[in-house]
Amino acid sequence: MILKGKGVAPGIAVGHIYVYDEKFVIPSESLVPQGEEQAHLDRYYSIKKEALDEIDKIKYSVESVDPIKAEIFTAHKEIVEDITINDEIPTRILKEHWAGDWAIYQVYETVLGVLRKTPDQHIAERAADFDDIRAMLLRLWYGKKSNSLSSLKEPCIIAVRELKPSSTANFNSGKILAILTEKGGVTSHAAIIAKSYGIPAVLGIDGLLSIVKQEQLCAVDASEGTVIIDPEKDIVKEYKGKSGIYNRDRKDAETFQKREAITACGVKIDIGLNISNANDEELNAQSYTDAVGLFRTEFLYIGRNTLPSEEEQFLTYKKVLKCFGKRPVILRVLDIGGDKQLPYLEQKHEDNPFLGIRGIRLCLNNPDLFKTQLRAAIRASLYGNLWLMLPMIGSIDDIRKAKEIIAEIKDELKKEKIQFGEFKIGIMIEVPSIAMIASLAAKEVDFASIGSNDLCQYSCAADRMNAAVEPYYQSYHPSMFRLIKETVSAFNNAKKSISICGELGSDSLVIPALIGLGLRKFSMGAASVAVVKRAIASITLAQTEEIAKKILGFSTASEIEKFLGL
Repeated sequence: MILKGKGVAPGIAVGHIYVYDEKFVIPSESLVPQGEEQAHLDRYYSIKKEALDEIDKIKYSVESVDPIKAEIFTAHKEIVEDITINDEIPTRILKEHWAGDWAIYQVYETVLGVLRKTPDQHIAERAADFDDIRAMLLRLWYGKKSNSLSSLKEPCIIAVRELKPSSTANFNSGKILAILTEKGGVTSHAAIIAKSYGIPAVLGIDGLLSIVKQEQLCAVDASEGTVIIDPEKDIVKEYKGKSGIYNRDRKDAETFQKREAITACGVKIDIGLNISNANDEELNAQSYTDAVGLFRTEFLYIGRNTLPSEEEQFLTYKKVLKCFGKRPVILRVLDIGGDKQLPYLEQKHEDNPFLGIRGIRLCLNNPDLFKTQLRAAIRASLYGNLWLMLPMIGSIDDIRKAKEIIAEIKDELKKEKIQFGEFKIGIMIEVPSIAMIASLAAKEVDFASIGSNDLCQYSCAADRMNAAVEPYYQSYHPSMFRLIKETVSAFNNAKKSISICGELGSDSLVIPALIGLGLRKFSMGAASVAVVKRAIASITLAQTEEIAKKILGFSTASEIEKFLGL
């Protein structure tokens, strides 16, 4: 069977499918046949032990990468052993004759009801923990295997409805051969993660989870957006051959990885690094990059059940700044909303969250949250070259409001006699309204970075998470190149730094055109660095300017794609 989707991260893979289904099954209300109560209770005690063992294994695997996040699983163990719950469940089984799965579901539901209603935010935040444990216990009751991406034991191809940010907070990228999803487009979270780790990915496969089965053999050509289920031996051989060719090309590109990015005529191009978790695996790329071009700090908030404290954030930011020394670290303040939500932060339902309270809007609406992060970041500025970047800026008013709060934080720290260093303030250019007044914005800030994913989404009026409007989300739309040209020109004329950190910034086919439009700074995931440096080394500045001139003359995305050889 051949399935088609959108290839968003190149590569070839052959392996067995691991269906990652987060669907929660609610048991039906049922009673235990007389005389079987003790058997249900014994089974509950057995799965409770299994749950504790599973949590220990996950905690151990996370601990080596992120000791702070590992503490989440200590809290999970405490919930499994909760005295009240472990009094109530046996009582319901033995005295009221409830079936074990119904007792687990209903007792936890009672606790969750109390937690969700409490006015104490810290207690209410624990509801997500209890919900996770209930889901785990019921999964074990029904004999289903662990569905955590952090505990994969064998290399596999992930098949999932939608890969959410929380699902990848602690996942083991080394065990993932490819990613397949039903939902998501070229700039969805799954696509960004796949590109960052160099994992082949095909997204937007209609009906994927109703077709594939656990452990099925699968062949993936993410460059073509093709997935073959139960391939014949000759297909497996063909795809393994393709994989060999692709890997050899990657090895050739890797010879450029540790070199400086210099055009064939000797012009230096800065290559920045996009990071999320700030773990050692990500920071290893500091040896061959010029900066952190995008530190997605929201990932410090995702995959946990409470807000990170000021001190915890300070230590993380300090670690990254010290690692990069005098090189810039562009720290994007909390960019939550759209496809990234926090279960412990009260956010009203929005029919279109991408046009709602996200980025700087959320920060300004939650000043305590915003100020905690700013205090941590500004304190950390003492240890390196901090550049604070504000996301989802749509107006000059947004910039000025944020700068007022930053000034307040600086005054507070001075009064408290807490030292901090110099730092720059900049913005993401991802909303057309600010791109169109880039010359005015450049007077307000020290730098800017173009977020091409959202700039395209808002310019084309196409939800980048909605596969149905994928044809309308056109990364190579002529308007994109014109907006980029005007923005870059405005900041270059003001002698202010301008870079690009969206997916276009790691696209080796389009980077020559972007250099021709005046960009000299790019940021990307570590997996893209070598290929991009190779592309830069193969072309002169004069050639890039000619390419840019031709692209600006085209009237459709398809004409540009054809010109670029797509």
